[in-house]
Amino acid sequence: MSIEEKIKKLDELNAAASLGGGADRIERQHKAGRLTARERIDLLVDPGSFVEVDKFVVHRCNDFGMEQQKLPGDGVVTGWGTVDGRQIFVFAQDFTVFGGSLSGAFAEKICKVMDLAAKAGAPVIGLNDGAGARIQEGIVSLGGYGDVFLRNVMQSGVIPQISAIMGPCAGGAVYSPAMTDFIIMVKNTSYMFITGPDVIKTVTHEEVTAEDLGGAKAHAGKSGVAEFAAESEEEALQMIRTLLSYIPQNNLEDPPFVPTDDDPTRADPALRTIVPDNPNKPYDIKELVRLVVDDGVFFEVHANWAKNIVCGFARFGGRSVGVVGNQPNHLAGVLDIQSSQKAARFVRFCDCFNIPLVTFVDVPGFLPGTDQEHNGIISHGAKLLYAYCEATVPKITIITRKAYGGAYVVMASKHSRADVNLAYPTAEIAVMGPDGAVNIVFRNELKGADDPETVRKELEDDYRERFANPYKAAELGYIDGVIKPEDTRPRIINALEMLQNKRDTTPPKKHGNIPL
Repeated sequence: MSIEEKIKKLDELNAAASLGGGADRIERQHKAGRLTARERIDLLVDPGSFVEVDKFVVHRCNDFGMEQQKLPGDGVVTGWGTVDGRQIFVFAQDFTVFGGSLSGAFAEKICKVMDLAAKAGAPVIGLNDGAGARIQEGIVSLGGYGDVFLRNVMQSGVIPQISAIMGPCAGGAVYSPAMTDFIIMVKNTSYMFITGPDVIKTVTHEEVTAEDLGGAKAHAGKSGVAEFAAESEEEALQMIRTLLSYIPQNNLEDPPFVPTDDDPTRADPALRTIVPDNPNKPYDIKELVRLVVDDGVFFEVHANWAKNIVCGFARFGGRSVGVVGNQPNHLAGVLDIQSSQKAARFVRFCDCFNIPLVTFVDVPGFLPGTDQEHNGIISHGAKLLYAYCEATVPKITIITRKAYGGAYVVMASKHSRADVNLAYPTAEIAVMGPDGAVNIVFRNELKGADDPETVRKELEDDYRERFANPYKAAELGYIDGVIKPEDTRPRIINALEMLQNKRDTTPPKKHGNIPL
């Protein structure tokens, strides 16, 4: 056979592999409102940068007639490319081939690119669209999942791992995305669940649709499993590109620096009026954040879950930071089970990948109630405290208004190794609010008073004047400075510059025992 004939055969094999499950199945995929694996990769990576590996791999199953159904690639497209010129590795499950179900060979392909990603020190992106374990392969398929799970764990905190759910993701298939750093789902076309609606109906007699059970809105708004819910696959892939722009390639690098024309000394007078004079009136912490970050750009994470705390990425003077802020607009910004989990996970991600933390504090305390107590608010709240104490990245804290009780300590206080702690003149730092404190400290005086309400108001005003302000904390050194609100941006940028070479360590150990 001549070289020309051999090249012709290569071209034919490439064409067959590129067709996946064939033209008919590709058409069905498009009719379902979903792109193919290769179309998704093309949208994710820089044009012309994708290099595919293992294009001709086939499964090794000879049972149930599978020996007659061997398609090159075996249901997953793997390789590497660049996003904004930076190296990434990717695997994209192909639903047109055996429904994207995982075989032993399929798993080996994923493991190969994950191993390469770890060696190269670059993020790995999983585009998930598969029916779970390939039943015909039995335990081989389950073993393949186990091999992938192990790599998820070993590479956690070493290289960023991002999962996009582009179709069904059920059974054991959900655990790999669950162990990655971020999950993006697509509304109306992607699903995640351990057991589907049919099994649930059989076992528990509950009737539920796939969308209500495990759709993007359910996981981004109710369970918190997904950080992002995109309107379309194109938006989901763009979210991945945006997310990558804020994070480093691996745990040994710093996040990318993005120059900005936004003046680092900019003082916005609008900041003076954001925090209301009435301490019980809500406001939007995201409005404050957008006024102080570079170009007003804030990339929020988990926007639809645990809305009483806000997490996301932004830049100050070109430097990428993770922003955490209590949200007075929702549940008065209290800490509860979900908000503690959400913020703790985000803080730990930032610490893994050398992303400084900027925390805006306006927290009246932890949410009281039997539901919270019986569902473990103590251990869940401790997760956030643990995360902040453990973090060694630069930590800058701004107290805008309330910082009461244990929640004051939890929210990146000086006592949890925060580096720079600042407060607005509107800050109220105390064990509890004036109303609660007066009820406890002066209960005897109130009982014996002729006009208890007048006495209560006088005592509350006196307590607020003496204790519910930032100056007692500043006297003790718990606050490094009380600043004008309009000075927020320049002070944060100055602190980041001062801390750019920060060194901090934790005692040598295998790992801590976070209160899970």
